Amino acid sequence: MGTITLEQSRANVNLSSRTTFWKSLKYQLKEAFFPDDPFRQMSDHPPAPLRRTWSFLSYFFPVLAWAPKYKPTLFASDLLAGITIASLAIPQGISYAKLANVPPIIGLYSSFVPPLVYAVFGSSNNLAVGPVAAASLLLASSIRGKVSPEEQPELYLHTVFTAAFFTGLLQLIFGIFRLGILVDFLSRSTITGFMGGTATIIILQQFKGLLGLQHFTNKTDIVTVLHAVLANRREWKWQSAVLSLGFLVILLLARRLKEKVPRLFWVNAISPLLVVVMGGVIAFAVDGKDHGIPIVGDLKKGLNPISISQLQLKSPYISVALKAGLISGFIALAEGIAVGRSLALLKNEQTDGNKEMIAFGIMNIAGSFTSCYLTTGPFSKSAVNYHAGCKTPMSNVVMAVCIMLVLLWLTPLFKYTPLVALAAIIVVAMLGLIELHEMKHLFKVDKFDFCVCMAAFFGVVFVNMEVGLLLSVGLSIIRALLHVARPTTCKLGKVTGTELYRDLEHYPDSTTIPGVLILQLGSPIYFANANYLRERITRWVEAEGNICKEKGQDLQYIVFDMGGVAAIDNTGIGMLLEVHRMLGKKEIQVALTNPRLRVVEKLVAANFIDVLGKEWVFLSISDAVSGCRFALRQADNQDELQV
Repeated sequence: MGTITLEQSRANVNLSSRTTFWKSLKYQLKEAFFPDDPFRQMSDHPPAPLRRTWSFLSYFFPVLAWAPKYKPTLFASDLLAGITIASLAIPQGISYAKLANVPPIIGLYSSFVPPLVYAVFGSSNNLAVGPVAAASLLLASSIRGKVSPEEQPELYLHTVFTAAFFTGLLQLIFGIFRLGILVDFLSRSTITGFMGGTATIIILQQFKGLLGLQHFTNKTDIVTVLHAVLANRREWKWQSAVLSLGFLVILLLARRLKEKVPRLFWVNAISPLLVVVMGGVIAFAVDGKDHGIPIVGDLKKGLNPISISQLQLKSPYISVALKAGLISGFIALAEGIAVGRSLALLKNEQTDGNKEMIAFGIMNIAGSFTSCYLTTGPFSKSAVNYHAGCKTPMSNVVMAVCIMLVLLWLTPLFKYTPLVALAAIIVVAMLGLIELHEMKHLFKVDKFDFCVCMAAFFGVVFVNMEVGLLLSVGLSIIRALLHVARPTTCKLGKVTGTELYRDLEHYPDSTTIPGVLILQLGSPIYFANANYLRERITRWVEAEGNICKEKGQDLQYIVFDMGGVAAIDNTGIGMLLEVHRMLGKKEIQVALTNPRLRVVEKLVAANFIDVLGKEWVFLSISDAVSGCRFALRQADNQDELQV
């Protein structure tokens, strides 16, 4: 078999570059924990020491970046947006507090302190923070198994505060140590299925309020909930049913109006407050409490009381609060970051996920000290904030001021709010979380993603929220492991009329090179996939050898396109050596094309390049094919001379 002169490859392929261990480690850690390079502006254009300090502080306190540039023209937009989201925060706060089995006033408390904290530490201009339905139900289902909200209301409430503290602690740690990569395991399909399933069981649980039931189940699965509705049909109250139907019609018409005439979004935004006011007037006029229309009851006037001394940091309640806080906090974190990023894209802005984690963490820790439960950035409220024209986080401050005025003077007015109104508000809000169009899109584009989505959905609906989440995350991790352990390899051919080599399955009209097999290895080569790649290469060689024999030829060269191999470990190098020895026994020469720097460094250090021969490392597939043809001609010439 012929060889190629060493000078040919040395002119094109750099095999001598080296990166020190510490430089490589620094690069890998930076890419793992600081992929956004948050301080790049300071390194590119080093400012004066004072400006450097200010830039550093502005990173951790984003308010220092936007507040000095704040203008009265911006405040006009933020004022309108803040008042609009406050009108939504009042009914949602009361409704979601009932969902979490805490007093309704806690929902208002949670819309006062957290938004003020977020305005200082948050990086999103569009996010409006407050309680969310999914986390509220998740908290309730996680805690009430150990602490009953009916039998031990104070202890239950204190455990909820403790869960909010652990949620904040988790989120703060994630942000400080740049662990946003963990949130990425909650894929879009997982979130779609989980939120859809959660919305479904939340809607079903609202039958208690819609029908005025006194007895209901504490479980969340669909079978138990429907059984409870039918088993207690003697408690159905026609007054509540009629009123709920009227409220649902009003809310759905307002929602439909927003879809048809987007500029009238504010009608949909204030419709929940309108329903609360209408319901309160009706309940007061007909003495609803005694006529089949249960009401919220007294709401205490005043600002948030301090609750730091009420945190349950002793056994056995600390373990309950820790579990509830970690699970619900993880979900709330994923939802808040996803909402912030999606709205930022609409304005061509960027949202720093790690800064958001820090903001959420401090926000929930501060909230747990001031009688608030878990808060994040709900989609419905944030979308209203965006459409209302918010410019900066100042809209959250305006909302907090509005809630403060309500807490100080207006809370008694919400005493007669009927529970049926709150149930109707929750039902309509949850309808927007069941994304049927997204599920249909997943089925059309990626069946596995659809299965992940359905695992989350049905797990939540038929078992519970934790099982649904674990099922979908487990499937997502299995898929990620399969991508690593079973990477895709493909046979390449030359696209007619070009110098390009592409997948033959994708471009079936491409031509192959007689006696040359070109394989693309498109993933890192690790211990997890080395054996598979060796077996897959062996099968490719056997199949190509049979094709060559049918044409009266011999397979003499195999070219590995290494451009997609970002990394390789010792097991991977050992696999390449084994393949080289195996093919050598069959008189098949191995060639590599376009290996990346960190791969080349390890191949050189392991003496693989010396074993292979530097002349068999090429810059491109075209060069490798030319080299193989050159070697073939040399071999043919030598055979003719010998003859």
